[in-house]
Amino acid sequence: MLIKEMINHIKTQVSTSIPANEIQSIIFLIFEHVLNFSKTELLLKHDCLLNNEIQNKIISIISRLKKNEPIQYILGKTEFYNLNFIVSKNVLIPRQETEELVDWIIKNTKPINKQLNILDIGTGSGCIAISLSRNLSESKIYAIDNSMKALQIAEQNAKINSVNISFKHQDIFSDDKLNIKFDIIVSNPPYIREKEKLLMHKNVLDFEPSSALFVPDNKPLKFYKAIAEFCKNNLVANGTLYLEINEFLGLETKKMLLKYNFKNIEIKNDINNKPRMIKAIW
Repeated sequence: MLIKEMINHIKTQVSTSIPANEIQSIIFLIFEHVLNFSKTELLLKHDCLLNNEIQNKIISIISRLKKNEPIQYILGKTEFYNLNFIVSKNVLIPRQETEELVDWIIKNTKPINKQLNILDIGTGSGCIAISLSRNLSESKIYAIDNSMKALQIAEQNAKINSVNISFKHQDIFSDDKLNIKFDIIVSNPPYIREKEKLLMHKNVLDFEPSSALFVPDNKPLKFYKAIAEFCKNNLVANGTLYLEINEFLGLETKKMLLKYNFKNIEIKNDINNKPRMIKAIW
């Protein structure tokens, strides 16, 4: 089979399970994975013949895509903030909104140009902590998560990206103390209400870890309140809290932070003009 024939085969097979605007980027990812092709090489080599081994690899990928499995889990890797990360079903797939949160922190923090203590709560794949470490090299980055499997992935990603991060297994709801004061605390905690599942794609619902996504309808801010409590003892005076938030709960999140005596609270819209980030000063 020629490459151009395989491309047409992929398009036909996944057309009902993947949005049309995503298919081309997935094709590029597949050929980068199986042949190490750049986008340019793929465009120039449409008439090249694929051997049986490569064909079988691609057919296997197609089979999994048709079951709504995310391409990132199939390939075991993804890109975030121009860095490479391994991912598994034990961690969320890093998303563009979180890149925007990271970018906001870096742009606000880089001009300070001094060593800061920064904590990432619920680090998952480590994408936030690692991206901050690569771009704020003067600072000391810490990261916690309640999942040992997630921390193992995060530690691998730290090695891949040549950064030194202090990881710890800790639940934000526990009474464990870190005994460290932080200048910045950041988190992308679970914030999707159970009732919002109806709005979500099967590739998220069936494959990504639900414990990292969902909260009860009657306690949508449970993680944010726990983080605010944690900040009482662990965020320095005038330290900054950054959070990714539910686009439908921005005002509720702001009101909650005000009750905890945070000040200068700012809600920021993402690239799609949805309120997805919040910053508050302690």
